[in-house]
Amino acid sequence: MKLYYADHFVLPLPQGHRFPMEKYARLRERLLACGEFAEADFCVPEGASNDEILRAHDAAYLQRIVSGSLDAAEIRRIGFPWTSAMVERSRRSAGATLAACRSALTRDGGSACAANLAGGTHHAHRDFGSGFCVFNDAAIAALAMRAEGRVQRVAIIDCDVHQGDGTATILAAEPDVFTCSLHGARNFPFRKQVSDLDIDLPDNTDDNAYLAALDEALACVFERARPELVIYLAGADPYAGDRLGRLGLSIAGLRNRDERLLAACHGADVPVAIAMAGGYAEPIDDTVSIHFNTVTTAARLLRKPR
Repeated sequence: MKLYYADHFVLPLPQGHRFPMEKYARLRERLLACGEFAEADFCVPEGASNDEILRAHDAAYLQRIVSGSLDAAEIRRIGFPWTSAMVERSRRSAGATLAACRSALTRDGGSACAANLAGGTHHAHRDFGSGFCVFNDAAIAALAMRAEGRVQRVAIIDCDVHQGDGTATILAAEPDVFTCSLHGARNFPFRKQVSDLDIDLPDNTDDNAYLAALDEALACVFERARPELVIYLAGADPYAGDRLGRLGLSIAGLRNRDERLLAACHGADVPVAIAMAGGYAEPIDDTVSIHFNTVTTAARLLRKPR
């Protein structure tokens, strides 16, 4: 199973910034140390090209990002200070999801699954960034896989605690890309968009209620979308201990979420590309553990014969 990383492309942040950038390097270090993956499984992706980005994003927005000509309101909405390093890291993060999709579809290394050890930047809209998201990696990757003739039908299953609003708007006119979002009803973004399937969850939703909602969502996705590829945004932020989460899942419940979703894909013989998405727990090691469980669960389940 190939794991794509870009944590060494550092996005410099001011002291005290609330985005937990260090979680990505910690995750890779833990995966390297666990003994389940060879060093050759860890790959540095190419950055997403302009052509790949422009399938999902407006040309004028891309130009403002590349040239550093975003205005103060645009920078504030993204939540990161502009630097050339931010642009490069954002390209690499989108490139990692592109590479994970291609790897999963070709069963590179024998697995119908691959992961971006970052990504899940689902608040980026066609012509603006938002919520720590510059380019929408899932939308870029879904449109690229179709444009390259690798698949016709893609499902994006977004299990971040925040709605995938940018993904929903970018792909609203794409009938062969199905967007599904399970998220906190009272959490950011406070103005929700319309996905193909939205599951709005009340505050403090626990493991049992969440998993029941997930089971219903998965049945709907596979019946309506008949995907040839699933892009899974495996957010760690539904966790009860997440600073920005508002839901009540345990670490064991989140592992169960991963098992159910990935087993459904495996049973339908649908390749999966995983992106880590959000996670803001204190201590940060809880977030790293949740992401670690996602990747190791995928490696265990997707290497089994059907």
